Amino acid sequence: MTVRILLADDQPLVRSGLRVLIADHPDLEVAGEAATGAEAVRLVGDLCPDVVVMDIRMPGMDGIEATRRITAGPSAARVLVLTTFDEDDHVYGALRAGASGFVVKDMALDDILAAIRVVAAGDALIAPSVTRRLIADFAGNPAAAPQRPARRPLGGITEREREVLTLVGRGRSNTEIAQDLFITVATAKAHVSRLLTKLGARDRVQLVITAYETGLVTPPR
Repeated sequence: MTVRILLADDQPLVRSGLRVLIADHPDLEVAGEAATGAEAVRLVGDLCPDVVVMDIRMPGMDGIEATRRITAGPSAARVLVLTTFDEDDHVYGALRAGASGFVVKDMALDDILAAIRVVAAGDALIAPSVTRRLIADFAGNPAAAPQRPARRPLGGITEREREVLTLVGRGRSNTEIAQDLFITVATAKAHVSRLLTKLGARDRVQLVITAYETGLVTPPR
């Protein structure tokens, strides 16, 4: 099955580079390109892509608002945010808007392609470096953080699930969770699946958000 991709970035050079990269992989196809958030929203309705690779900073409607409109609409498209993290203060907003993943432009190209495939398969991811930086930013400058919703209660999860949720919040993969807790990867994956169900989370990204909204994850002092 070919993954149809919409590239949304206001820099033509970035879109061109991604398009050339994707062209070398028969399982991936660029369905269209957008230079603004508003154009991305419109093209999602017209082209029905599987994944939108979304920049955050674009003229007019930014990537956060575009992500919110896409994920709230009838389209099944999933959003992978691809941006220059060191210049962006809106990571949390993008994830709250419904993005299924967040990667940075200086990642290896193969890793970006892998992220597209992961998101297209219905999973979610956040680059571990982004997770660490995100948490640190909120702790270091709480006044600048977006208004957070009321904390979600964690009643009904086991102590082991609480441990797993904490590790997910720290950006650990299922393999790393298994190593940390001395369990199998299959068991770690099962715990994550149960957490998704119990907490009403759409994907792993929302588990990360829940982990630090409820105080399970705190940055180093």
